[in-house]
Amino acid sequence: MTILPFICLGIGFIVGFQKMTDKFLKTTDFIVNITLIVLMLTIGMNIGVNNSIMSKLNMIGINCFVIALLAIIFSVIFTLLVEKTILPLDKIRENLNAENMNLDNEVNVSEEEKKELSPLVLIMPLSIALGVILGYFVMPKEKAYLLGYILTATLIFLYIGVGISLGNNRSVFKYIKVLGVRIIFISLAIFLGSIAGGFIAGSILNLPPEISVMSSSGMSYYSLTGAYMTKVYGIEIGTYGFVVNVMREFFTVLLLPLLIKISKGSPIAGGAAGNMDTMLMPITKFVGPELGLVTLITGTILTFAVPFVLPILYGVFQ
Repeated sequence: MTILPFICLGIGFIVGFQKMTDKFLKTTDFIVNITLIVLMLTIGMNIGVNNSIMSKLNMIGINCFVIALLAIIFSVIFTLLVEKTILPLDKIRENLNAENMNLDNEVNVSEEEKKELSPLVLIMPLSIALGVILGYFVMPKEKAYLLGYILTATLIFLYIGVGISLGNNRSVFKYIKVLGVRIIFISLAIFLGSIAGGFIAGSILNLPPEISVMSSSGMSYYSLTGAYMTKVYGIEIGTYGFVVNVMREFFTVLLLPLLIKISKGSPIAGGAAGNMDTMLMPITKFVGPELGLVTLITGTILTFAVPFVLPILYGVFQ
């Protein structure tokens, strides 16, 4: 499972790097959305069919709460250090304002607002809940092995979809060129902070790193993180990958009024990979349209980093 994600990403990237029609991209997006729903149902059924997991849900929830919160806290700390040293975001904001470069001018904001209100935001958690019910009351225990095959198939589709997006989304390199390569340090700070938060949470909770560090390294990318960890470690650890990153998005939205008082980069640090889609507009409303562009770039970099980070960490923890 360490090599397969890279193969799928490579295939997707080659396809996405070609000149794609809007119809092809919309069809790909539709297939990925259906895959995500199937994936959530599968994860839910894996939870429901496992009596041991069902009996531990309260404890798992508390552990996920601690991991998610510490991942945000340390991402904020690391990002704050970057802001105070090599990348003052206030200065970047002034430069972008002077060049009339902001999220409103560079991105179709109305489309982004649609993403924020996408039915998937509601459908995916409901799919998990429905999957748990089906797994607990309907799924025959002797047929549970079939869920593993479905999980593998959905992961393949998901990784290829990410690769297509990576190959097709070349505009991010233009934005990095305009803002300067140093903008990558924000993404790096969020990543290192997430890893540090997961490691410290694991030490406090007495959890192995493959649970705490890998789940925190998902950086809000809950669908892929939960699915990958379920595939390589089983459903109990996979549940952490999903719940930790759902909680991270929830806590970031809840804490936005506090985070913006710490620094301009703190809300961006909380949103992490979610800054590319669901978290983009809420955070932009706090940091402003100029830094909304920084938010988008950071989220894009982290979203495309997670599929590479997870297999690498899996190899490290083996």
